[in-house]
Amino acid sequence: MAGRVFAITGAFGVLGSAVAKAAAAQGARLALIDFAKDPPPTGLPSGPDVLVLGGVDLTDAKAAATAIDAVAERFGGLDALFNIAGGFTWEKHEGGDWHTWHRLFLMNVQTAANASRAAIPHLKRSGAGRVVNVGANGALKAALGMGAYAASKAGVHSLTQALSEELKADGVTVNAVLPSIIDTPTNRADMPKADFASWVRPEELAAVMLRIFDRR
Repeated sequence: MAGRVFAITGAFGVLGSAVAKAAAAQGARLALIDFAKDPPPTGLPSGPDVLVLGGVDLTDAKAAATAIDAVAERFGGLDALFNIAGGFTWEKHEGGDWHTWHRLFLMNVQTAANASRAAIPHLKRSGAGRVVNVGANGALKAALGMGAYAASKAGVHSLTQALSEELKADGVTVNAVLPSIIDTPTNRADMPKADFASWVRPEELAAVMLRIFDRR
């Protein structure tokens, strides 16, 4: 993995930070892309092999293209895109807001679609291009209050399958991880009575996502 160029969206969040730290530890060069303007004060890799791009609205195709092209220009190419940017809302359908559906589609599907579209030409030139999307186990069978979120993540699953078929002849693989509940401070605060031991640790999920170059 040493020397490969990774673009990570949603890089300032808990999972994005975990992937960034694990990738940096293995020698990858990183572009950390996020909607937030400023990264957290601690916890993210830094140095000459790290490009930080804050304030990027990936729901805007032009903004996504500008960011991805800046990564390729800085490092001379792009080997992998990790589409981690996204969002969640728990809301019953009855009495719910239709804007929730639109917002989650933009945050979960459109961000991944725009970043992937911008990355494809660079990934084809890599010779071993990779895309890893973050889906959700909850999208396989939606639970109460999960309609909008599950539908948007199902869209991520379909995007993953379509891109995999589209790019397989070009040597670019496209996969998705489908975690259950990720162990984050926000989720713990929202569900204080849950069994945290059964949740997915960000570091464990990051390790799975970084096996994209494992040919064993």
